[in-house]
Amino acid sequence: MTEPERFGEFTTIAREGRIVTVTFDRGDRLNALSVAAMRELTEVARHLSADTQSSAIVLTGGGGVFTAGADLKDPEAAARKKLPLLEQRQALKVGPDMCAAWEALEQVTIAAVERFCVGGGVALAIACDHRIAGRGAHFRLPEIPLGMNMSWHSNPRLVNLVGPSKAKLITILGEQVPAETAMAWGLADGVTEDGEALEAALDLAGRIAALPPVPVRMSKQSIDMAAKALNLATTYMDRDQFALTAMSEDQREAVSAFLEKRTPDFKGN
Repeated sequence: MTEPERFGEFTTIAREGRIVTVTFDRGDRLNALSVAAMRELTEVARHLSADTQSSAIVLTGGGGVFTAGADLKDPEAAARKKLPLLEQRQALKVGPDMCAAWEALEQVTIAAVERFCVGGGVALAIACDHRIAGRGAHFRLPEIPLGMNMSWHSNPRLVNLVGPSKAKLITILGEQVPAETAMAWGLADGVTEDGEALEAALDLAGRIAALPPVPVRMSKQSIDMAAKALNLATTYMDRDQFALTAMSEDQREAVSAFLEKRTPDFKGN
C-alpha cells in the first residue's frame, strides 16, 4: 500500500492496486461529524468519483473508531439555527449531500466499523455498499429518542438492507444494535475480532479489485437501480421534516432530559 496522502484536515487516502483506503480521523477517538468534516468527506467522494484506477474503496475511522455521529459541540452547526429559514434549509443539505456522494460512487464501497457507528455515522455507513464490523462494535440511531426524525435519505436505505420491520426497530427505538445482531439482520456483511474490521474490508476489496472493473461498476449500478429506484421519491421531504422536529418542544425536552439524566416527558408539541 502507498503511504497515505493527506486529502484535507481530517482525511487521508492510500492506494494498493485498484483499492483505495480513505481514513477519517479527527484525532479524538470519537470522529464526530462536524460540518467541516462532512464537507471534506463529500469532497473526498466527489474526487474519487473521477478515479478510473480504482474498483473498491474502503472507508475507515482512525483511532480505532468509526464515528460518534453528529458533532453536538460544532459551533458552525449551532450557528445555523440563527440563519433565515432559506439559509437554514440550505445548511441542512451538508449531511444528505455527503451520503449521496458516497452512494453515487461507481466503485464498490466498504465501511470498516470499529467500536461505534452512531446517528449520521450509520447514515454514512449505509450509503456504502457493504459494512464490516468488529465484534465489539455497535450501530445506533438516537434521533427519534432525541425528538428528531431520521433524515439524510437514510430510511429507505435502511429498509433496503433490513426490511421495514427491523428498520422500525432500529430507527424508532434508537437502541444499540450489536455487530452480531447487525449481521443477522443484514445491516452488516461481516463480523471480525475487534481491530480486524479494516483487514477484512481490505480482503473483500481485494477480491472485488481482482475482477474486471467495467462489469463490476455496471453491476453495482444496475443492482442499486433495482433496489433503490423509489428511494428519493419516498424520502425527499426528510430534510424539512428534520427542520420541523428540531423546532419542537419535545425535541428541546429530549435534549434537556438527556443532559439532566432524567426520563423525558413528551407532550407531542
